[in-house]
Amino acid sequence: MYLLRVEVGRRDSECIPKEALQRIISTLANKNDEIQNFIDTLNQTLKGVQENSSNILSELDEEFDSLYSILDEVKESMINSIKQEQARKSQELQSQLSQCNNALENSEELLEFATRSLDIKEPEEFSKAARQIKDRVTMASAFRLSLKPKVSDNMTHLMVDFSQERQILQTLKFLPVPKAPEIDPVECLVADNSVTVAWRMPEEDNKIDHFIMEYRKTNFDGLPRVKDERCWEIVDNIKGTEYTLSGLKFDSKYMNFRVRACNKAVAGEFSDPVTLETKALNFNLDNSSSHLNLKVEDTCVEWDPTGGKGQDSKIKGKENKGRSGTPSPKRTSVGSRPPAVRGSRDRFTGESYTVLGDTAIESGQHYWEVKAQKDCKSYSVGVAYKTLGKFDQLGKTNTSWCIHVNNWLQNTFAAKHNNKVKALDVAVPERIGVFCDFDGGQLSFYDANSKQLLYSFKAKFTQPVLPGFMVWCGGLSLSTGMQVPSAVRTLQKNENGMTGSTSSLNNIAQ
Repeated sequence: MYLLRVEVGRRDSECIPKEALQRIISTLANKNDEIQNFIDTLNQTLKGVQENSSNILSELDEEFDSLYSILDEVKESMINSIKQEQARKSQELQSQLSQCNNALENSEELLEFATRSLDIKEPEEFSKAARQIKDRVTMASAFRLSLKPKVSDNMTHLMVDFSQERQILQTLKFLPVPKAPEIDPVECLVADNSVTVAWRMPEEDNKIDHFIMEYRKTNFDGLPRVKDERCWEIVDNIKGTEYTLSGLKFDSKYMNFRVRACNKAVAGEFSDPVTLETKALNFNLDNSSSHLNLKVEDTCVEWDPTGGKGQDSKIKGKENKGRSGTPSPKRTSVGSRPPAVRGSRDRFTGESYTVLGDTAIESGQHYWEVKAQKDCKSYSVGVAYKTLGKFDQLGKTNTSWCIHVNNWLQNTFAAKHNNKVKALDVAVPERIGVFCDFDGGQLSFYDANSKQLLYSFKAKFTQPVLPGFMVWCGGLSLSTGMQVPSAVRTLQKNENGMTGSTSSLNNIAQ
């Protein structure tokens, strides 16, 4: 016992460090703040309950007043129908009653005259009176009357039975919260830069007025993440159980979707989110590779005749060292290789008015579109290895493939590769679609509007390729982030190897 008392005494005499006390005070202060915040939340919630209850009571009064108003209108209409029927029947009976009274009055007068005629003694006068009586009887209205009422006193056809309505009114209750819809991934479709989302209700609900769909782009597969995600975009007032988002740019690998059902009063819970793959090739023009006479801005390139004059004199006869630009930090390679595949390169110079895309293609199937300005004199569209020389023009080496449009002096439209040219006997389209199947070794060009095949190259690509563009006097604009159109996929499946029209330019790249 003595030892125990000593030990306790020692503990009481221990000094608590100031830092420890400050931590205790900080903890207590934080806890007080949490409790105060919770009290504020409770007060706010209580206020919300009171306000929302008041609003609901007002809405309930309005609904019942509306119901009373409808019942009053229906009652007034029915009363008017009964009164109109009463007036119609009364008028018919009053008319018939008036006719009968007149007929009876005339008949009684005739009866009195006939009775008096029986007292006439003179045969000739009696005969004359009898003939008059006979003629008047023949013409008497009493013998032409129908002695059956034209209408009955039955009003049962205007009786009402509100038993069913009464039962309905007795079952009035608050609207239930709609259940969460179920998105069916099998019925969802991603094609042609559109996404169709289809869903169904777990059970029939005839109170549903519309649906709300929310979506957002993401680069993460699976469920949406809380952090580092874009905000949901909303599509409201959807009447059916599917919706199609069209004209999208697929600049993310995936899109998240969720749907909720709404009745007149309340919206239900969201469905489980569904993630659909929307991966497509996105690239900009690589300004570090462009010819100095080209003005490059993301997905647009324009001819600028004054662009290179200031520097041409400085580099004349010298090596092009130090002139390579910094690669765009926005893009990476499409395949599995690291971004170093792209790296930096010398600018195109001389008469190679060329600019490359900033993203290398080393696998898969990809599609993009190009539109030329109306006043563009000459341009080429295709792909090239990154090793394309700075003086080389698209299509004039075995490392580039393109179609070339020339509107200067004479109009020509041709496919070019390895300095070989194949004239194309088709009209130059407003927009050109480019399909690159790297693994299948195919590069095809299409009329982007009609999806008519313009030309196809067959080549075994041994290096990653970059989209390539040549412009002289004019400009081009690109559309990227596009999936391979369904029509193009169908045409590719139908193609059986190379067509005869392209055989002259086929080349197995080394």
